[in-house]
Amino acid sequence: MSGDDPQVLAARDVIVAARADVLLLLDMDHDVGLAALQALAGALAEAGLDYPHRFAAAPNTGRPTGIDLDGDGRSYRARDAQGYGLFRGDGGMALLSRHPVGAVRDFTDLPWVALPEASAAEVTPPEALDVLALHSVGAWDVEILAPGGPVHLLGSHASPPVFDGPEDRNGRRNADELRFWTLYLDGWTPGGAPFTAARFAVAGTFNVDPSRGEGRRDSLRALLGHPALRDAVPAGASGSPATADWQDPWPGDLRVDYILPSRTMRVLASGVLWPSDGGTLMGVSPATAAAASDHRLVWMDLSLADGATTRP
Repeated sequence: MSGDDPQVLAARDVIVAARADVLLLLDMDHDVGLAALQALAGALAEAGLDYPHRFAAAPNTGRPTGIDLDGDGRSYRARDAQGYGLFRGDGGMALLSRHPVGAVRDFTDLPWVALPEASAAEVTPPEALDVLALHSVGAWDVEILAPGGPVHLLGSHASPPVFDGPEDRNGRRNADELRFWTLYLDGWTPGGAPFTAARFAVAGTFNVDPSRGEGRRDSLRALLGHPALRDAVPAGASGSPATADWQDPWPGDLRVDYILPSRTMRVLASGVLWPSDGGTLMGVSPATAAAASDHRLVWMDLSLADGATTRP
């Protein structure tokens, strides 16, 4: 880290303001030695926020398939990768935690066709069916060993349901990426024992708004309404639940980033770190929030069964 990149400095300030116990970072470039993540953690420590526990698995972004997925006659471009990316690890995921990380299940390599009733065969070249992964970035079940007992973070970054053709391949993939979590909570698993954790939260960028913009909303609504989850609908200073600052009038500001905790935990407070114009929120100005990302940080304070709290 050079220490003078405006976006990195703004992201640091937003993260320090939130002071989360557990932080899931989306669109974080991945490298084999995790040098970028270690540098960010070092910058946060210098600012007074220490994350001694870190995890990042290699994402699908930029990972070659060797197949012409978009039909342009070439098989080596960004749209031919497992997930769109100009290089391997372009825009992955990472986790920073104040608490130790326990067991991890990484579903990043799961073939799309392995999902029950997947729509992969309808929109994927036959030669790619056994190759193309379901998750364009990745999907993890990470056990956080919090003081009050383990909490599982079920994290992923789903495909944007746009940038395709009338076949709606990205929209169908996005819907199946979200449906993966519903099936996982219901007891289906691609390998190993079914998911039985008592406390958990599904979190990440789902890239679909419940009522506006592009996307097949049935999978999102099924997840939001899952009986094991609660949706607190965090909001910014304006009262809007939007989390992404996109071009007006279309697609406009949308809610595409979520934290959905299990009903075994109580939501004490939640929000989107999106200050109103001319004001600040948690010490963050609108300019700093915008410089950090076009997505805004979503936070939540959760009460565990024994009264301990954690903030993802």
